[in-house]
Amino acid sequence: MTALDELFVKVRAENRAALIAYIPAGFPSQSGCHKVIEAFIAGGVDAIEIGFPYSDPVMDGPTIQDAAVTALANGTGATEVFQALATASAHVPAVVMTYWNPIERYGVDKFAAAISANGGSGVITPDLTIEESQGWASATVSSSINPIYVVAPSTSDSRLSQVTSKCGGFVYAASLMGVTGARTTVSSGAADLVERVRKTTTLPVAVGLGVSTREQAKGVAAYADGVIVGSAFIKAMQDAPDEASGLAAVKELAIELAKGVREGR
Repeated sequence: MTALDELFVKVRAENRAALIAYIPAGFPSQSGCHKVIEAFIAGGVDAIEIGFPYSDPVMDGPTIQDAAVTALANGTGATEVFQALATASAHVPAVVMTYWNPIERYGVDKFAAAISANGGSGVITPDLTIEESQGWASATVSSSINPIYVVAPSTSDSRLSQVTSKCGGFVYAASLMGVTGARTTVSSGAADLVERVRKTTTLPVAVGLGVSTREQAKGVAAYADGVIVGSAFIKAMQDAPDEASGLAAVKELAIELAKGVREGR
């Protein structure tokens, strides 16, 4: 049982959702990323996703893409991703979110082992299909980490059951057909997708894409087990006049979102 598994047992006992915060490794700087992680923890997040910055993302919108460009310019690679993961996992359950190419280049078994060695609970792989993941699935079992796959509103019912049967930790439910980014409203299809997922698995279901406010977090927490927030935190850093102000804004947003997930039920 990973720390992530234990977290969802805990929040279910408390009758609430978990707040999961995302930050790319190396953003806004190598040291700044670790400070953002500290701000997340001080603000009350329950778990952290460390993004592996990638030059050609398929799921990420402009905000995260810009952050990834900054992180890559800062020289971020696998070493820095694992360092950020270790910082986060020392305090809360933490996972890495990455496209498949960095895993393959690093070495599948070696990557899974490094996640475990740095205290990580698992990996979210948005562009990896279950048909192509036999080697990865074996590596996650060997390293005792959670393989987390992404489902979307377009995923058929038959496909949902196939994907969720391969998941560990939680099922990542993308709230809409599109890319990441803070939005004024969360797709009405998110609740329907979560309901469909629940018919196929007893695993927790966490919703990502679009949440940026306390009220939105509250709304999603009413039906989901986890609320994932990324772009709103990154934008808080990007819009700040300096790093200190950005970190204060991140902490304040985390505090508000943490209140939201506790008000959902």
